[in-house]
Amino acid sequence: MTIPSPEWTKPSLRQHYRSKRRRCFQQQDNLQIQIRHQVEQEIHCRHRGGSLQGFVGLYWPLAGEADLRPLRDVLQHKLGLSMALPAADGEGALRYHPWTDAPLKPDGCGIAAPLDEPELSPEQLALLLVPALAVDQHGIRLGYGGGYYDRLRCQATWKQRPALVVVPEACVSQEPLPLNDWDQPFDGWVTEKGCECSTKRST
Repeated sequence: MTIPSPEWTKPSLRQHYRSKRRRCFQQQDNLQIQIRHQVEQEIHCRHRGGSLQGFVGLYWPLAGEADLRPLRDVLQHKLGLSMALPAADGEGALRYHPWTDAPLKPDGCGIAAPLDEPELSPEQLALLLVPALAVDQHGIRLGYGGGYYDRLRCQATWKQRPALVVVPEACVSQEPLPLNDWDQPFDGWVTEKGCECSTKRST
């Protein structure tokens, strides 16, 4: 197994983990189901603990990402939770809107989003679940380079919202990922093996 070294750049890491993630889903038939199950278990746990007071922010999956869409109806019917989806404006800003039965429309990046629903404030989101190519032990997420989630979570009110990365276990890097000034650590990650909390990065 290839382990990325500290000398790898973000573009090379993106290529490496994109291929790795794709292979994971191709080679493990039940991986999607296993990841969804662990996400559902984490939400159940937080709900029982009383920390889910508001919307759960899901995402509309791109090719190769863990697909959490089937959880929408399950969580609404079982727990009475409300779901939200992000919408990008194509110029760097990301906003969350309630995911209702209203038709979805392409956002500024061409991803399905509930654009006709009102924008949600940070205080209305109880948990954010975010896709990624990889995440390291300190919660540093490797995305596609658009910076949407980092810009959102640079804002103090959004930074306070609990946020977890959703990836296959093979995409959890044991080596620290490259860190830029604008990169915002996540609280942890969920894989097919469960939920883990991130540790503070030493300076």
